[in-house]
Amino acid sequence: MTKEELTLEIIDRLKKEYPDADCTLDYNDAWKLLVSVRLAAQCTDARVNVVVKDLYEKFPDVNALAEAPVEEIEAIVRPCGLGHSKAKDISACMKMLRDQFDGRVPDSFDALLSLPGVGRKSANLIMGDVFGKPAIVTDTHCIRLVNRMGLVDGIKEPKKVEMALWKLVPPQEGSDFCHRLVYHGRDICTARTKPHCDRCCLADICAKNGV
Repeated sequence: MTKEELTLEIIDRLKKEYPDADCTLDYNDAWKLLVSVRLAAQCTDARVNVVVKDLYEKFPDVNALAEAPVEEIEAIVRPCGLGHSKAKDISACMKMLRDQFDGRVPDSFDALLSLPGVGRKSANLIMGDVFGKPAIVTDTHCIRLVNRMGLVDGIKEPKKVEMALWKLVPPQEGSDFCHRLVYHGRDICTARTKPHCDRCCLADICAKNGV
């Protein structure tokens, strides 16, 4: 089986296993997803979803957050770790949305990358989830699983993994595929314990690298 064939088979099986998989960060506005994905660095999505409730209660829109003192943002987001750095990025990002993009999240990948605290992973998440455009989100689950499955060979650098997957994953499948990898990485192909290969829908085709 070629890597291309393996990729399509994995996509098909994960679709059946996780038909409703979507973003695990809660949001109802594009700017809120921008905030949440910044907070999610080195923090669980579950914790982020709790913390942002207090943040949005105090600062309910882009303008309010842009005008908020960094110290007040930091006091709320501190449980997510790296509070000062994240608060500074969120403040600067909201100011830029307000001043340069009429308070709206841009639908251009390059424009998203120009925002403070937004890297390729975050930009891809926004492009895929908010705007429905082709996206490959190389978070820790994605990188770990595609190496373990044999879709990439020992590549750990996010951009290199992303570029390798663009050659294998049909564009329209990328965003949902990456969401399904998150679910599979949490439920079955775990990081901190031995993976549950006995319950895995990919057991017969997975390379099991490092297992």
